[in-house]
Amino acid sequence: MQVKTTNRIEREKKVVKRMIELYCRKKEKNKELCEECRSLLVYACKRLDRCKYGEHKSSCRNCPIHCYKQDMRDRMRKVMRFSGPRMLLYHPLEAIRHWIIP
Repeated sequence: MQVKTTNRIEREKKVVKRMIELYCRKKEKNKELCEECRSLLVYACKRLDRCKYGEHKSSCRNCPIHCYKQDMRDRMRKVMRFSGPRMLLYHPLEAIRHWIIP
């Protein structure tokens, strides 16, 4: 059995993508990512790529450096507040893995 390993940044990107997709689909009732959600996803991925802490990063919420612009941080907070609890229903393994694996 081959175990697939991904680095922390890639896992974070995957979870952020799922959360934004869930928000856009369930909250905004879009079948595909709207332009605003797509730009948030691109922005979040760029921020993760440039994270000063790299593989040793904590959650963004606990980070001493706030690299998101205020409007994007507010938007992401809104997405996570909606999608976070629903991740257990739609992507349970990813949600649990995200909370357990540092």
